[in-house]
Amino acid sequence: MVSGAAAPATSNPSARVRYLIRGLASEETREQSLDVLCKNRLAYDNLAVLLWHSFGIMGVLLKIITSAYRPLLSDGLTENAVTQACNAIALFQCVASHPDTRIPFIRATMPVYLYPFLNTMSNERSYECLRITSLGVIGSLAKVEDPEVIEYLLSTQIFPSCLRCMEVGKTLSRTVSTFIIYRILLSEKGLKYCFVLAERYLSVSQCLGKLVENLGEDDAEHLPHLLKNIIGCYLRLSENERTRPQLLSYVPWKLLDHKYANIVRSDPEVLADLRQLVCNLRTSKSCTTHCTDEPPASSDSPGPSIP
Repeated sequence: MVSGAAAPATSNPSARVRYLIRGLASEETREQSLDVLCKNRLAYDNLAVLLWHSFGIMGVLLKIITSAYRPLLSDGLTENAVTQACNAIALFQCVASHPDTRIPFIRATMPVYLYPFLNTMSNERSYECLRITSLGVIGSLAKVEDPEVIEYLLSTQIFPSCLRCMEVGKTLSRTVSTFIIYRILLSEKGLKYCFVLAERYLSVSQCLGKLVENLGEDDAEHLPHLLKNIIGCYLRLSENERTRPQLLSYVPWKLLDHKYANIVRSDPEVLADLRQLVCNLRTSKSCTTHCTDEPPASSDSPGPSIP
């Protein structure tokens, strides 16, 4: 009997990986093999390629993932089901991250099978585990500067799913989903997509605003990365001169508080982005080279400066 947890010791990592992958094909050894592969996925350089080209294995992973759909809808998720689904999704991320399997992965529309986990409205632990693991796959795709990847993500309506995660997820989910939005906005096609419909642009602006207003002590661990992504999103949106005046009313000046400026101060690039955002919001025209660091005057805010 093949045992995924007791794969033979060997000096050949590829042989061990193949042994564990074969274990996924059998229901008797699937859970153990899945667990070992997931825990050691970063140690196997060729894991993504072997997973993708091993007959029937991607189908097995897909079956594990989709088996969580029904209990997801009926609040019947068990810890074991969540663990197996998250392990399978983690192997999906491995495939999505590899340059040789990334494009075949999206051309087979595999990421859409993760969207049900992004569209849930609960932030209980089981739902959050599935949410953040699924976001990891999409984030791995989004961080690559590939027009085909961006076009795919836009065509599958990832924007509303990420906005939902920004609203209902915990801090790490909010950080990763905001990163995905930011990476998409960095592309010209992604920025254009955001501005095609006024409702879409307003949804993004309002969601970012709520995110800033709701920042709290619980966000401390991931706050620098979250602020970086929020500032990056706002900066890209502010580059559209036509909608800049409307954006001004959605950017909470809490974002410009000394507390947050001090948090990003250790990253000169992020601090420069924050200052550039202020510049863009001060005028409907291109910012001059001598722009001050003070935000526009507002009846709701004394207008803090960014030193």
